Amino acid sequence: MIRDNSQGEMRLLSAMDEEERRNGVGDHLSLSSDDKVSVIKKSGYTPKNLCIMAAATLIFFVTGYLIGYVAHRKRDVAPVCAPSVRPFEEAVGRETGAAPLMDWDDVKKLLAQKLTAPKLDGAFREFSKVSHRAGSAEDEMLGDKVFQKFKEFGMKIWTDEHFIKVQDPPVSGFNKIVYKNGPEERPKGFLSYSKTGSLTGAALYASYGQEGDFRLLRDKSVNMNGRVMLVRAGKISPAEKVANAAKMNASAVLIYPDPTDYSFGDQTDLYGHVHLGSGDPYTPGFPSFNHTQFPPVESSGLPQILAQTITQAMATRILRQLGGENPPEEWGSYNKLGHENDTITVEVNNVPTEKKIINVFGVIKGFVDADRYVVLGAQRDSWGPGFAASTVGTSVLVELARSISDMVKNDGFKPRRSIVFASWSAGEYGSVGATEWLEGYLSSLSMKAFTYINLDGIVTGQDRFKVAASPLLHKLIENTLNEVINKDGSLLNQFAKNNWESNILETMKMDNAAYPFLAFSGIPSMSFRFTSNNSDYQYFGTMLDTQEKLNAATSGQISQLAVAAGQFAGQIALRLVHDHLLQMDLMKYNKIIRSNVVKINLKAKQVQRTWPQLLPQTPTLQWLIAATASFSRTSLSLLKDIQNSDLEDTEMCRIINDRIMMVERNFLSPYISPRETPFRHILLGSGSHTLKALASPLDAHRIGNPDADTNLFLNQIALATLTIQGCANSLAGDFWALNDEI
Repeated sequence: MIRDNSQGEMRLLSAMDEEERRNGVGDHLSLSSDDKVSVIKKSGYTPKNLCIMAAATLIFFVTGYLIGYVAHRKRDVAPVCAPSVRPFEEAVGRETGAAPLMDWDDVKKLLAQKLTAPKLDGAFREFSKVSHRAGSAEDEMLGDKVFQKFKEFGMKIWTDEHFIKVQDPPVSGFNKIVYKNGPEERPKGFLSYSKTGSLTGAALYASYGQEGDFRLLRDKSVNMNGRVMLVRAGKISPAEKVANAAKMNASAVLIYPDPTDYSFGDQTDLYGHVHLGSGDPYTPGFPSFNHTQFPPVESSGLPQILAQTITQAMATRILRQLGGENPPEEWGSYNKLGHENDTITVEVNNVPTEKKIINVFGVIKGFVDADRYVVLGAQRDSWGPGFAASTVGTSVLVELARSISDMVKNDGFKPRRSIVFASWSAGEYGSVGATEWLEGYLSSLSMKAFTYINLDGIVTGQDRFKVAASPLLHKLIENTLNEVINKDGSLLNQFAKNNWESNILETMKMDNAAYPFLAFSGIPSMSFRFTSNNSDYQYFGTMLDTQEKLNAATSGQISQLAVAAGQFAGQIALRLVHDHLLQMDLMKYNKIIRSNVVKINLKAKQVQRTWPQLLPQTPTLQWLIAATASFSRTSLSLLKDIQNSDLEDTEMCRIINDRIMMVERNFLSPYISPRETPFRHILLGSGSHTLKALASPLDAHRIGNPDADTNLFLNQIALATLTIQGCANSLAGDFWALNDEI
């Protein structure tokens, strides 16, 4: 595609040159001898006047030369300068305004010296709490501690208050379930944002509640309408499980920890939320400032069915009594699916609660581009002790702030760009504090915050290392893996083995705190964690997430692993504020776009061959291919500009960095509502506007589904094309540099 377009452009340029020659373009730059005489005459100068002027100029020149000669002779007999004084002839360095660039190896050594296990052990003790649920007095007290620490480090500090609306379990009453005519069960755990009320329906076992699980039930012709789904915890978030069940017209979902996945006992309660999104769901797309709930609508991600967690013991009693069909072989389950006589009554009485939450910030200002910054953040709240969920991340956040502040204050490190440290609240309710901040300051952040690094849950095991990140950061992550020392003295790249992408990279999920930064705000983001080989850390969302449990999961190596995690996050942040140009890999997105477009094109060709009446030949797909080629060309052009740039030219570096920063933001589709579909990223977001979702209507066309909407598909293709072309135009820089037409 690039070759064909480039050849066409060359032919076009040749034709333009030929046209200029034919039309005499450029002839106005030369004058004939007659024209010159004419110009002299019109100016009013005569030959006599010109001679007088020439003579005066010569006399002036000779006089100046004699004065200079005398001055030179006097300088020759003047006293000789001391050797310490720079001779006049020595070249003076050009002043660029750039901060003195410390050697990168020295920067790494300084961070390693200051971020230590004993320091982190002290932070663990200071920020550990038995309970610090969002909006509680304990949460506010921890926020004040973070504030005081940032102040002690000499950082500029501020806070950000939001008044949010959440669901909490009933204070005076309770939630309950009753199987058939059995005893009433009253679980202590709950799922915030569930629909409230009471209903009775037939039980149906649905494995993990994934889309594939429900397809298997549908293939067995199982009636799912109005059923109460029994779903195992794990693999996907509770919000996704409930959303999938709602699509099958279920009436309620009960989520339980299966003993094959969780070994923490049969009486442990689970806590979580079921909002398919992030932030305050009662102010979708808007910040929750000053008790203002506007607009008066609810998020489209709020479920319209009941949802509740139950303990392992409660689930076991129900599963053992289920009748009906055998489950699909793929599940390998020991119980039946459930008969329509196996009724369960579910009652959810959660209460809406308004909470004041406080986000705490500190900034280390850059010395060149202070208004450009990387953000490191960690949630401060948790359902219970939340040691892995919040204490470790908050401790690493504070220690990184201390270490880097000390490097600037005492060691001469001068970051070119700023570093913002953020302590969020209400993370357990769906990254509420972080998302409300994004919603409140999105217009300010769009061209200033260029990376977000999430520190939540960074230590949950010791056997594997996983990273979820924007493709722009993949190369930087790979380079950092080759520099950071693990707890045993080896490099972090030992976890990569032969193929670092397949062994370390993973997809960023919607319940990841970095996801709204990436898919809602268009800020390149990353999240990472040490984890175990066998399973994920099983104590998230319980009251058992303690330091003792995490010690057992890491063989007592929490501090050492936290140091390695802090070094990894710190080095990435420091590299981004240290270098003249942002280390971001533009070509990775080029590969992803091309891969998606190739798949769409192949499926479209299949449909056009099989069902030409459903999807007629149109230029729409050619537009998409052309936009993809345009993005490839402009990416290569920017890469060439980067390679040829003068690193001492601060203004040019800033212009190039701004072009790089625009890439992620321009992947946010401008053609959909951020209130209805907040995760607008066409490659990493969620919704029908994404390139991945464009395959669904093609699959419907391919099987000859008469309900397949051709016009809707063509409209989606057109909007995706415009989004990609817009990103290509932005990459090209100034609009007069564009040479592509849609």
